[in-house]
Amino acid sequence: MTGRDGSTVAGGLTRHVPVLGRAALDLLNVRDGGIYIDGTFGAGGYSRAILDAANTQVVALDRDQNAVAESLSLVQASNGRLTVVEERFSALDHVAEKFGYPQVDGVVLDIGVSSMQLDEAERGFSFRLDGPLDMRMGGDGPSAADVVAKADERDLADIIFQLGEERHSRAVARAIVAARKETPIATTGALSRIVERVVHARPGQIHPATRTFQALRLFVNEELNELADALAAAERILKPSGRLAVVSFHSLEDRIVKTFLAERARAAGVSRHLPEVEAEPQTFTLLTRRPIVADDAEVAANPRARSAKLRSAERTAAPPRAFDAAKLLPRLPSLDDVMRGG
Repeated sequence: MTGRDGSTVAGGLTRHVPVLGRAALDLLNVRDGGIYIDGTFGAGGYSRAILDAANTQVVALDRDQNAVAESLSLVQASNGRLTVVEERFSALDHVAEKFGYPQVDGVVLDIGVSSMQLDEAERGFSFRLDGPLDMRMGGDGPSAADVVAKADERDLADIIFQLGEERHSRAVARAIVAARKETPIATTGALSRIVERVVHARPGQIHPATRTFQALRLFVNEELNELADALAAAERILKPSGRLAVVSFHSLEDRIVKTFLAERARAAGVSRHLPEVEAEPQTFTLLTRRPIVADDAEVAANPRARSAKLRSAERTAAPPRAFDAAKLLPRLPSLDDVMRGG
């Protein structure tokens, strides 16, 4: 799916206004002739904004088949300036290189589940809509129902505590294990009712199942691993003075982005035991010392923006550093280990 003149993109998807979209676009410093990667296409808001801002070329990725299928009208309206690929955004550098772009001018990432996915009951992301307990952003791999059926009680508690920040995680895990002995937990409604029996929210607080559902979604889709790998991929593919902009929606994601950029924005230390080893130069310069957040007007128009944080940095000319994702991630069993039974 591709294209090639400088016209404004008028057609395509129903207009979607991305959270913190104007601020992200400004930080990307979009300009004529630039090559940009939208690692999380979704409803196409960032891609459209980049295409409309200048005579640019955009390569967009999304692991969701529905999002890719619905991109066709925008691709056609772009006159060859937009390419949309069904792929995880951790592979953004490989995808760009495949299409002839060994280096790019900007990368934008909007992390998390999309409103489209939440609104489709059959996708199983939301406790508000009863449907299959699926939660997969792509069509492959184990579902949330598989994890709930296979994970032992300790692993379940760790997943719900670490990824959902649920302080009642052990009680929730015990309740899930007890319930699945009676009957398989196959729907979002069934899981929600189990959690509600052990987590009691006061009026005005979030739904009792919110954190458990978040944890399972993050785990099933390996979202934090994907984010860490995507940041390293952006470091590899961005040209000197290229810009990275990342919008995240909860503390786990923001902490990974903050830690990665802060570490990359300072020269790597040298051990006093190995003084002959030179310090590695910084690979990014921070553009946002503190995250940019939505103003009152944007939050009023889009309540989802309330928790959004935007961080950005500019690539230096230094070569990319070696990367160890484990340093950024919580210690948990892998999805494969859970499905193998430990």
